[in-house]
Amino acid sequence: MSACVPARADSARTKHVHPPHSPPPGGSRRFRVAGADVSAAVAVFLIALPLSLGIALATGAPLQAGLVAAAVGGIVAGRIGGCPLQVSGPAAGLTVVTADLIQRYGWRTTCAITVLAGLAQLGLGCLRVARSALAVSPAIVHGMLAGIGVTIAVAQLHIVLGGTPQSSVPDNLVALPAQLANLHPADLAVSVLTLTLLLLWPRIPGRAGQVLGRLPAALIAVAGATAVAALTGLILPKVDLPSWSSHALAALPDGPVLGLVAAVLTTTLVCSVQSLLGAVAVDKLVAARPAQAGHVKRSDLDRELLGQGAANIVSGSLGGLPVAGVAVRSSANVAAGAVSRNSTMLHGVLVVIATLLLVPALELIPLASLAALVMAVGLKMVSLNHIRTVTRHREVLVYAVTTGGVVFLGVLEGVALGIAVAVGVALHRLTRTRITHHEAEGVHHVHVRGQLTFLAVPRLSRLLHQVPQGADAVVELDGSFMDHAAYETLQDWQKTHTAQGGSVDISGRRPGTRISEPAETEGCRCRPWTPWRNHQCDRPPAAPPPGTDRQATTGGTRGRSRSGPVGKGPGTASGTAAAETAAHKTTGGTTAPATGPSTPGAPGTPGTPDGPARSARPAGGELARGISAFHRNTAPLMRRELARLAREGQQPSQLFLTCADSRVVTSMITSSGPGDLFVVRNVGNFVPLPGQESGDDSVAAAIEYAVDVLKVRSLTVCGHSGCGAMQALLGAGHAGPGGRGTPLQRWLRHGLPSLDRVHADADAGSDAADHTGSRPRPRPRLAGRGIADAAEQLCLANVVQQLEHLRAHASVARALRSGDLELHGMYFDVGEAQSYLLAQDVEGGVFELVPGIDLTA
Repeated sequence: MSACVPARADSARTKHVHPPHSPPPGGSRRFRVAGADVSAAVAVFLIALPLSLGIALATGAPLQAGLVAAAVGGIVAGRIGGCPLQVSGPAAGLTVVTADLIQRYGWRTTCAITVLAGLAQLGLGCLRVARSALAVSPAIVHGMLAGIGVTIAVAQLHIVLGGTPQSSVPDNLVALPAQLANLHPADLAVSVLTLTLLLLWPRIPGRAGQVLGRLPAALIAVAGATAVAALTGLILPKVDLPSWSSHALAALPDGPVLGLVAAVLTTTLVCSVQSLLGAVAVDKLVAARPAQAGHVKRSDLDRELLGQGAANIVSGSLGGLPVAGVAVRSSANVAAGAVSRNSTMLHGVLVVIATLLLVPALELIPLASLAALVMAVGLKMVSLNHIRTVTRHREVLVYAVTTGGVVFLGVLEGVALGIAVAVGVALHRLTRTRITHHEAEGVHHVHVRGQLTFLAVPRLSRLLHQVPQGADAVVELDGSFMDHAAYETLQDWQKTHTAQGGSVDISGRRPGTRISEPAETEGCRCRPWTPWRNHQCDRPPAAPPPGTDRQATTGGTRGRSRSGPVGKGPGTASGTAAAETAAHKTTGGTTAPATGPSTPGAPGTPGTPDGPARSARPAGGELARGISAFHRNTAPLMRRELARLAREGQQPSQLFLTCADSRVVTSMITSSGPGDLFVVRNVGNFVPLPGQESGDDSVAAAIEYAVDVLKVRSLTVCGHSGCGAMQALLGAGHAGPGGRGTPLQRWLRHGLPSLDRVHADADAGSDAADHTGSRPRPRPRLAGRGIADAAEQLCLANVVQQLEHLRAHASVARALRSGDLELHGMYFDVGEAQSYLLAQDVEGGVFELVPGIDLTA
């Protein structure tokens, strides 16, 4: 039964029925926390505790404010937010903003600004503009974070050296020589020990490293430095947590209105963008986890914005730092196997417990150790991977300007500068258009690179008029935008040039860039990718000769586009009867014998010259057009690689044996290129047993050549959904042993062992159930879903059976014994575009879905 079939209505009605005159079944649901959430919460808590204290130290706020923000971020944002596995709290990205606010307005006004920023986030969440925040260029976001990281690192360097940081990066750089001349050995020693543990702890080799690596490096670094400082009796500044009775709460904002508005906007911007980008990143991390890790819903960004706003209101009201999604803790939460928002909330509860019960232990931590930890976090915010990415996309200028602006001017000013530069770069790209003209073999080529706007029209017109009258011309548009002025210029020139006896072919990489067509192709709107979508153009039918019935003329014109048939060919109501009486019918892309009385090739049969199933357009036109497109678009890109293969010969790594079905594109579903696959295709992906009376050794010859001559390392048999050969086998469309029949019917006899395999499994299961009571022998199956129908069950069994046939070939058997060859079974679901690989170590065989892999990791 399909999973989409609804349950019976009566079962749904009777599910909650209770006896009359009695109360409905009561009992409250108990709150349960999964074990994975508990372990993840502990791991995140151990990371969050030292980082929260370190960030509070870096901002100049009371150290308790970091603990308050961590607890509120875990409990409030974790409960309300739209990203279940994102962990919120005091973030390093907010350090510079908060430190600047504290210096300007004081701590209590900064708390009020945090509350107002939370209200602003609530308003943005209600307006559902969260997706709009992601429109900010990644170069600006990465530049902002890099600038904040540099600012943090430079400021904390003074504490590492035993001094006090200044208010800005230039001041800190100016004061650095004097600080280096006045080192405090105790602070420097503790800081170096912290950084050393932080760097080396994840790199402990061997089995001990696997066990010890489960403890977070941040906790080990701070705990180790604290223990050494306590045991050696070093005198240096340590954490000082004042009594909660004297904890400062928010007060009414005091300061110039414009300054306060700018402060609220800055805090709102940084908190929102960092949280939303973090939620998107968490979704990617969750998607990359194995399926057995548990299903987690994708993030609701508008709800996440509401959760962050509520957390900032509560944190600011209680005297905590601003709250945002934190990448380090969120990554640890996902990696630890969290399955729900309970892990985030439980980590907040653990922070509250530690704040109340572990104050004496926390006050042993040296400030230099926390400063070294935060400095390392700041340096990590300058990501080399981000720099490589923006360089590859030619946005390094935006990144550099944003970083420099944040470092030397401030966060809001740096982001504004980055946005201005990004807009300037976009306008420059929009107006920068290269137009070239050259002649090759009598054909004039006009190549347009870039966006074609009215600013490029004078240059375009000048080069177009350099094409002589009556000449053949090709205009190649290599861009993604063309405005109305450029469109009219091209169209007017094309009409004039063709009227003077010339020919014009306008093409482009962007779908839909064709301006107009010559008379013989009028009405065609093919896009570059449509040929492999099983698409051909439906052109307006030619006018019938006088006295000819128009229905008879158009009835045989049937294109293969998704718009359906033209007229009344097969597939329409009147064409169905003719199709059903044909001697052969198409099933799933493979021709299978039908039971009708007609003979192949009879007039009116689809697929014959007299039948209505083919378009009246010559097939050679489609072939020539495809080859021409290859020569123009693909061949220049592939020529160097194909020339290398021509010199060196083929050296494929795999033999891929699959069905001849046109929907199974081997290079596409395996992401392979020229020279990678040695492909053998036949109806039903059959491997005839050696010595069978088939009279066809082509498959055996290909196997022998691939294994013995090409030395392939793997051999794959691939079946697919909707296979016509499997349906024909189930419908007895094959010639029995010793029977004659058509070539197709004789070929399908090679699938009889697969059919016997399915029937044997069914009989074995029935006998076991009826007589012995033992467990029936399992059939091949798909992991994650049930078998759709008998044809799919036969297809899976056929893959397993053909693998057994392969082992009977001498060349394959030798390679398997020597360990030089691997056999793989594969099933491709055409409708779902999903591939399954056979795990042969499971009884009966299980085809497991190939998981998505982050190729950039």
